[in-house]
Amino acid sequence: MDTSARLLASLSRPETASSATAPLSKLATAASIAAGIQFGWALQLSLLTPYVQQLGIPHTFSSFIWLCGPVSGMIVQPIVGYNSDRCRSRWGRRRPFIAAGAVLVMVATVLIGFSADLGYFMGDEIEGEVKMRRPRAIVVFVLGFWVLDVANNMLQAPCRALLADLAGKNQSKTRSANGFYSFFMAVGNILGFAAGAFPNLHSLFPFTLTQACNAYCADLKSAFLLSNLLLLTLTTLSLTSISETAVPEERNGHHNSHHDDEEEEREAFLGEIIRALRDLPRPMWVLLLVTSLNWLAWFPFLLFDTDWMGREVYWGSLNGNESDLEKYNAGVRVGSLGLMVNSVVLGATALVVEPMARRFRATRLWGLVNFVLAFCLGFSVVVTKLAEFYGGATAGVAVLAVALFALMGVPLAVTYSIPFALASIFSRNSRAGQGLAMGVLNLAVVVPQIIVSLGSGPWDALFGGGNLPAFVVASFSALLSGILAFSLLPSPPPAFPITRILRTRSSPFP
Repeated sequence: MDTSARLLASLSRPETASSATAPLSKLATAASIAAGIQFGWALQLSLLTPYVQQLGIPHTFSSFIWLCGPVSGMIVQPIVGYNSDRCRSRWGRRRPFIAAGAVLVMVATVLIGFSADLGYFMGDEIEGEVKMRRPRAIVVFVLGFWVLDVANNMLQAPCRALLADLAGKNQSKTRSANGFYSFFMAVGNILGFAAGAFPNLHSLFPFTLTQACNAYCADLKSAFLLSNLLLLTLTTLSLTSISETAVPEERNGHHNSHHDDEEEEREAFLGEIIRALRDLPRPMWVLLLVTSLNWLAWFPFLLFDTDWMGREVYWGSLNGNESDLEKYNAGVRVGSLGLMVNSVVLGATALVVEPMARRFRATRLWGLVNFVLAFCLGFSVVVTKLAEFYGGATAGVAVLAVALFALMGVPLAVTYSIPFALASIFSRNSRAGQGLAMGVLNLAVVVPQIIVSLGSGPWDALFGGGNLPAFVVASFSALLSGILAFSLLPSPPPAFPITRILRTRSSPFP
């Protein structure tokens, strides 16, 4: 069947139960899982880079740990998205993957939190100089980290795809669903970063403080236990209150015989991916490029912001005396506080992204906030130099750093919302289903993380071992991303909402 006939059939066929719209309350309930996911992700971002260095991995190589996320993301999200599109389980298409991912997240966080104890049980020494080298604890930590990233990727694509299923073809609800998801991500961020900034959190769980696990480690362990409790509660609430019809997503916009459907099911996964990529419209390819540059800017800061606060703003060290260690930990806590404020701003901004997108046009809004991101990353140089001038973080320098974190919440809210809404629309007339489309967009997120994970440590080492060189490169990447968002992404008239972009541009996109 030719392309025009497929499109005509897709427009004329009645909506199935899988595409019927759900009320906003159900969309909000489904999106609330993002709070549980993001709680653990916030703990990863704020606490795990400092913690893995305490286990004995040098700063130059600590970035390699973050390879787990993008590698698993490149493999797991497209596979999960593909299979969830075609899942015929009586529990629905998305819910089995969400439930399995949630269980794996909880297992992984226990491994990470208790890695020092498990390493000590298996023979790690904790006295004298060897306390800085815990090979068995590192193995357990890395294993937990890999499982956690696999589990997070199992959760994210089906959650996004579930929202697209529930919103159906209602464009207003599609925007609202992405706004809800972004809002609950902010809630999870606030809770996670607040837990990271709160001293003596282990007082809630006294058993977490052990011979092998100091106060910082016990706080981390306690934060992950709280994260598991929240994720379990929200996942159970969402999956039990939302019904899913086990109808596989229709592809290619046509109804052929049962024999043809079976032939399609037997197509190789790799071939389906290649065909989906080949059939993506030009604006989707531009979206992938802009998204890649955008995340190439975000990841150096997201992965090393608290380490930057501890090392370059507070002048602390993990390898110095107790005073240096206390300065470093104080910087990490203030960095976590900054990330919490960032999340508050992110949550507030997420609620107004849709009206801002209508006012400024979605692609222009995204380009504008990328310029804000470029400014913020460049301004981190000013904060660092002020700290050097005063010999450490004065109250004024700390306030300025927290303000920098706060301002970055605005572009982060747009990054968490608009690209996913655009991907949902750009992929609707292609071979990709919603799950596969989100997996493809995820490739534009994980490839930059691979580049940052492999290159930031050695790149920073060339300039003395700090985090600032990577931040400067990230600033230029954000600037280029903003320019391309303005010049290449389609820009519909202001009267049309974001989800009408494809319908307003029948001619090839510029």
